[in-house]
Amino acid sequence: MVATTSNDKVDFVLQQIETMVASEGGTLDLVASGSDSLSVKYTPGVNEECPECVPSLEQVTQFLTASLQIHAPEITSVEVS
Repeated sequence: MVATTSNDKVDFVLQQIETMVASEGGTLDLVASGSDSLSVKYTPGVNEECPECVPSLEQVTQFLTASLQIHAPEITSVEVS
């Protein structure tokens, strides 16, 4: 489970994205969080039967950014590595 922040709305988004990537064997790790920024490390999983089912770094970044804009708009800087 991804570490929690001091912001419940950010934690909600992180848990949702983590559930999505974990379904394909991936992980999401909190690197840093601030009042307006978030940095996470995404490690993709492996699905030999459906490689295209594993979200790419770009997709995870898009999902995370879009979800934060809805649930925690105060987060204006998102970094996924």
